[in-house]
Amino acid sequence: MIVNLLLLYWEFFKVGLFTFGGGYGSLRLIEEVLLAHEEWGISSDMFSYILGVAESTPGPVMVNTATYVGTTCAGPIGGFVATLGAITPSFVIILLIAKCLKGFLERKDTRAALDAVKPCIVGIILAMGIKFILLGLIPAFNTVFVDGFTKTLIPEWKTVLMFALVFLMRFGWKKWKKKAISPILSIGVSAVLGIVIFGV
Repeated sequence: MIVNLLLLYWEFFKVGLFTFGGGYGSLRLIEEVLLAHEEWGISSDMFSYILGVAESTPGPVMVNTATYVGTTCAGPIGGFVATLGAITPSFVIILLIAKCLKGFLERKDTRAALDAVKPCIVGIILAMGIKFILLGLIPAFNTVFVDGFTKTLIPEWKTVLMFALVFLMRFGWKKWKKKAISPILSIGVSAVLGIVIFGV
């Protein structure tokens, strides 16, 4: 148990340490960590559901994901340890910058290095976005891949219906009321629609 908790802390510590560009930049690292530890029992498909829960709850997506994964693997203590691991690097780095490196971010070489990292961050986030779009489309069409080619394309009506209803809710409301629907209301209605359409 202690070894598993230390492993959770260490893996999410590395995610927090090497993440640039906010929570979305960490998703690829988190996925690699999860897939590298088969004993945790979290597959690539399950990761997409974990991400959905992390996005739907208040707080940074990286912290929410760490909490969910830790809780799934080792209960509430695991959730606390994984979350602590994810936030420790940021906490320490911010303290160092505040105390010792006040002019560090204003230096030309520092800003040049950070500017060089930006395209990499965009690429990582874009790659994860494309991956999750494809993960959403595959169940929607029951796509079966054989030797790199699609074998069948049979529409799965529940997923298509859910997409259509959420799309109409988001954009229809904005056109009708001339303002965007509340994110909280949007999440709540989507959750209810999901339960009604897909079942518990």
